[in-house]
Amino acid sequence: MITFKKGKKDRLLRPDEEKKTFGAGLNFAASEAYRLLRTNLLFALPISSLHSGETCRVVGVTSSMSGEGKSTTALNLGYVLAESGKKVLVVEADMRLPTISGWLKLERRVGLSSLLAGLCTEGETIQPSGIQERLWIMNAGPIPPNPTELLGSERMKTTLRNLAGACDFIILDLPPVNEVSDALVASRLIHGMIMVVRQGYATRSSVGEAMREMENVGVKVLGFVMTHSERQGTKYKSYYKGKYAYAKEGKDKAEPAV
Repeated sequence: MITFKKGKKDRLLRPDEEKKTFGAGLNFAASEAYRLLRTNLLFALPISSLHSGETCRVVGVTSSMSGEGKSTTALNLGYVLAESGKKVLVVEADMRLPTISGWLKLERRVGLSSLLAGLCTEGETIQPSGIQERLWIMNAGPIPPNPTELLGSERMKTTLRNLAGACDFIILDLPPVNEVSDALVASRLIHGMIMVVRQGYATRSSVGEAMREMENVGVKVLGFVMTHSERQGTKYKSYYKGKYAYAKEGKDKAEPAV
């Protein structure tokens, strides 16, 4: 039985964290948007939809291309779920360019890559988030040479099964679908995928390509989250500006946004 270390209560952001807005640092409009996402997720993936005996919902978060806000979305979704009383583990399953543990100033010595390589146990890789007492983080660990193979391994399947006994939700922050195949490989281990689309940045072709790739492997897409969108004069921003080392060059961003 895996036991998580006791987490800390909410803390406000330090000045150097303001560029990445999450947790208690979200403004009212953004907080309400994530709570609406939480509600929609609970309706889209009820306990009754899981296999017999399962109570932990495993959800992937991805995008079509880098820079759309998937990691921010994964972390804030985990935060609002934990805020509602759920026990949540966010896994940095993007082992190529992990970001969440850096934002939260977490130890990176061991993590998911170490665990899947058989170098440590689940308990050694899980840390309190520091922003919500029911939210924990499994960091990516050292960047491995074979992340796709690790995510598709039998050990990954066993790991999620073991972790499920201690959680209500496991959220996997996965790489963009159009950049590498990691999210597609991991999709067989999740109950559903959330697709993040950045307004004015993602193109029709990039989103269409990602949807075709996921359809080909039978991914259950739970819904879409639009970041950097404007509604009734209010801006909802993800503040995610990261770049992937393996991002494709020459992407056409001049096409109409989705």
